[in-house]
Amino acid sequence: MDIIGQVVSGGFAEILIRQKHAQKIELGELLVADYEGGYSILQVYNLKYGSQIPQSTRELMSGLQLEKVNVDMETMEPQLRNYILVYAKSLVNVGVSEKGKTPKIPKDLPEFFTGLRRIEIADLDFLQEAEKPVYVGKIRSGSRVLDIDVTLPGDKIFSHHILIPATTGRGKSNLVKVFTFKNLSETYCGMLLIDPHDEYYGVKGKGLSNHSEASTYLKYYSPRASLPPGGISLAVHVKELRPWHLNVFSWSDAQTDALYSYYNADRLKWVENIVTGVDLTSKGVKLGTLEVLRRKFRNYLGLDWDENNNLITSRSIFKVDAGDSTINDITGFLEEGMKVIVDTSILSESTELILNTMIVQRIFDNYKGYKADGKLEEKPVIAIILEEAPRVIGQKVMGEDNIFGTIAREGRKFKIGLVAITQLPSEIPREVLANMNTKIILGNEMGPERRAIIDSASQDLSTDDRTIASLDTGEAIISSNFTKFAVPIMIPLFDDILKDAPKKLKKAIPGAK
Repeated sequence: MDIIGQVVSGGFAEILIRQKHAQKIELGELLVADYEGGYSILQVYNLKYGSQIPQSTRELMSGLQLEKVNVDMETMEPQLRNYILVYAKSLVNVGVSEKGKTPKIPKDLPEFFTGLRRIEIADLDFLQEAEKPVYVGKIRSGSRVLDIDVTLPGDKIFSHHILIPATTGRGKSNLVKVFTFKNLSETYCGMLLIDPHDEYYGVKGKGLSNHSEASTYLKYYSPRASLPPGGISLAVHVKELRPWHLNVFSWSDAQTDALYSYYNADRLKWVENIVTGVDLTSKGVKLGTLEVLRRKFRNYLGLDWDENNNLITSRSIFKVDAGDSTINDITGFLEEGMKVIVDTSILSESTELILNTMIVQRIFDNYKGYKADGKLEEKPVIAIILEEAPRVIGQKVMGEDNIFGTIAREGRKFKIGLVAITQLPSEIPREVLANMNTKIILGNEMGPERRAIIDSASQDLSTDDRTIASLDTGEAIISSNFTKFAVPIMIPLFDDILKDAPKKLKKAIPGAK
């Protein structure tokens, strides 16, 4: 193997390497230091110029060259006197014996003047496919991609929450498409994809509907008048609404009391009674409070009334004549391990938040019941994929968590996890970020956002600030409790996944022989 650098100084978190002349070592590149009985894998996190020539002399030399003064510069032996210094950290030590390779967390340093070589596929053959694997990409060394699949244990990472932070255009949605497509027919995990941009199903281009078994394992709900083949109209009966579904908004004490007064008076028609102005002054609800509720229900739920005070729901997904079973159907599909896309792209933000709360609350209540009955182990893990996650995670109403905050803190006990996608991880409370045990980190130029990611990562990423800022589209770092080290990956394009997908997957439909 060609030696491309040599250890010259440093410490445990800052190993200093001199780059060999005519070699190019990149930020994020994986290097290998061999030793008797094994080898260490190091990762580059900074590069710096080094020289034996004083700064003032170099400035003079530069001036002579720039001003085209005829001086013989070859006498300066540039390949010896001027060089690149590489800063690296140890990722993992790999012991080699007759029993195979054993990775372990580094606790020592390579010896002085140890030669470094580029990593090869054979150096990473100790990485094994995870049980219930979720494919996320290939190993990446700098900008070089190695033909080694990276998989994570699906049942564990989904129940223990995932954070996908990145700025716009770095490949967040592509990543979701890739791992969902690869996992579409795996029934150990149901996935709820809340889609505010209608980009996952493939209505206008290629999407999850292009999977050969989409008709069996994928459900698509949309409020649009024109639905693609297999699409289901998104409508929810108003009788499914509960006062606690509305806790994504702020209510005064009087308004909260009024909501519950109407609900307790008539649990099937409480929403209709508010919108149509049924008088409950006998229950202590003031007419002024009722008018405020009517206005908020018009704005938040899209519910209205005509000149005869009859409820109108034509401009809303909330109906009085349809959608009786929608919430139960969605949760039922998820409990069968299916993948459900809910298109919220044309809904108002308030309607979207209420709908999401209704679905997620039902999932949580069901799974709490299964745990109490001793049936939880029979059920699949449920992953809730949230775009623009800070809108709901960590938001409190009257000092209490909404259902998303509750799941962020308690969901793993009930096999329910969040996949939080965001440009602004710093807006998610720190304790919630710390509970997200897997972070698939894509490029981010914003310093405060990188800091929030680094401070809550499962591995020590304190030296990776520059690396994260330099990640190009599709490049990522996985920091997880379920990996031995922070793994650099290249996420494939979804279009390439489609090209490589078999026309007919071998996995049989559940129950088929």
